[in-house]
Amino acid sequence: MTLLSVVPASLDVENAKLPAIYEAARSAIAECARIDECRNWANKAEALASYARQSNDHTLRRYCDRIQARAIQRCGELLRQIPDNNRGRPANVIHEGALTNLTRSAAAREAGLSDHQRVTALRVANVPRPEFEAAVESHNPPTVTQLAERGKQTRRPQPTDHLAGRDPADFQQATSLIGMTEGFVRRAAEIDFASALRGLAPHEITQVRKNLAGIRQWLVAAEGGLNGLQS
Repeated sequence: MTLLSVVPASLDVENAKLPAIYEAARSAIAECARIDECRNWANKAEALASYARQSNDHTLRRYCDRIQARAIQRCGELLRQIPDNNRGRPANVIHEGALTNLTRSAAAREAGLSDHQRVTALRVANVPRPEFEAAVESHNPPTVTQLAERGKQTRRPQPTDHLAGRDPADFQQATSLIGMTEGFVRRAAEIDFASALRGLAPHEITQVRKNLAGIRQWLVAAEGGLNGLQS
């Protein structure tokens, strides 16, 4: 599956079911077993994100940034499965259907990655999964460069079982919840409420009221659930 088969070039963002498209892309990236497949996803996502920025389409840009980050992260995961150049004898690695004796750098080159792209992918893959998920699923996902900076920092060893017995699906939803709430607080602080009210057209006031009612209902349910956990 290619990115363009999931996200058409003539995407109608206003009417497209972007969350469904994104979930399909995320699933496809997770199943990638080749470095060059991940690279192609990242390249196409980057191109679409660039187009979205030029057209000032923030919704499409965010989804493309998330797809690119996930492709780079998966690329780094695959690279990490190959022993490092300077750490003993390289292992046999299946590539292009044949068994070859590849180093990590050689595998990256054969997949079309530059040295910079290889290092970036490995650094992004170093970001702990919960932190990566929260960042990518936030309202304003970080760039691949920003994620690589996080992965470059020295970190304490992460526990082998970071799920701590939790169901993977529940863990994924929990990280999405954290990212969404953190992003909401951050974005809300950036809004000049008085200025925003002055800028609303009459029909937009109705829409904002409707949105706020939905948010209020969600918050009541969320707070009730959290209170239930504490009791």
